[in-house]
Amino acid sequence: MRSAQHPTALRNAQLLRLADILTDVVEFEQPVRTSAEAAAAIGCSVAEIAKSIVFRGQTSGLAVMVVASGDNRVSEAKVAALVGEGLGRADADFVRAATGYVIGGVAPFGHAQPCRVLLDEELQRFSAVWAAAGTPYSVFPLSPAQLQRLTGADWSDVKA
Repeated sequence: MRSAQHPTALRNAQLLRLADILTDVVEFEQPVRTSAEAAAAIGCSVAEIAKSIVFRGQTSGLAVMVVASGDNRVSEAKVAALVGEGLGRADADFVRAATGYVIGGVAPFGHAQPCRVLLDEELQRFSAVWAAAGTPYSVFPLSPAQLQRLTGADWSDVKA
């Protein structure tokens, strides 16, 4: 683990500072694309990883992001009910265009386009969680309260 060096991770570190979230964005030599990879590299439980899952709203065409606990499966039906529209799969090109990030490194903030964000209420069981910092090699810790403030999103029951 080392301090962030990738331009995208550095940009997100700056956005975090501007949001008064004092945390360190770190990078790994190996990818931390999945919750399991990230947890193994960090030395935390898979549940403490705040994974970003992106859907495409079927009516609006907008990105719908769920930031979920790494050990949870997300219920598309629950998310669709919460956002008021059906959901479709988001391919890699859609995710990149909507968020500005590649799959495996999607940060919960700093998106390229407007994105509807929902937070898995089960993340609140931890004092700190780890989120992607914009690349498949970078992450940062923050509290659930900081995550909510950063995203402006509501806590929701999204677990399948």
